[in-house]
Amino acid sequence: MHSEIKSLLYEAEDHYLTLEEITTAKLCIASLQVRLEIYELLRDQEVTIFQPIADQLLVTFAQNQRDLEQALKRWLLVLRYCTMAMLLNNQEFLQQRLLEWLIGIVQAHRTQAIETNICQLLQNQLQEHLNAQQLALLQPFLAQAETTLLKANAVAEL
Repeated sequence: MHSEIKSLLYEAEDHYLTLEEITTAKLCIASLQVRLEIYELLRDQEVTIFQPIADQLLVTFAQNQRDLEQALKRWLLVLRYCTMAMLLNNQEFLQQRLLEWLIGIVQAHRTQAIETNICQLLQNQLQEHLNAQQLALLQPFLAQAETTLLKANAVAEL
């Protein structure tokens, strides 16, 4: 749940919400509606988004099919968790539920080139499937995942 909505609900325990608090609640609910639409769109378009990525990676990294398959599965998870974190508007959710344990797996596989390529191709696909406003809501979570996974992976491969 959005922390702002949760906070407003606690406020409403001992008094009616003020006009300002109601306005804040309406904005949060409107934002939640937009985020839910993005969530549903990405859920429904997941295969359409990832198939061109897989096709391109098969051309570029044909000799690493096993690593490629594992990396694609990881980035499916990344997008799913980023989307849920965006819906919840909670970066801590993403960090605690996915990134804290996934970083070790990414480092162990030493697939920096594949992971970086997937991330870039995913960004390109998302630009094709989402409008600017939708992408702006999702982007902070994708950036968090990219920074955590790819930067740490780059350091681990040095």
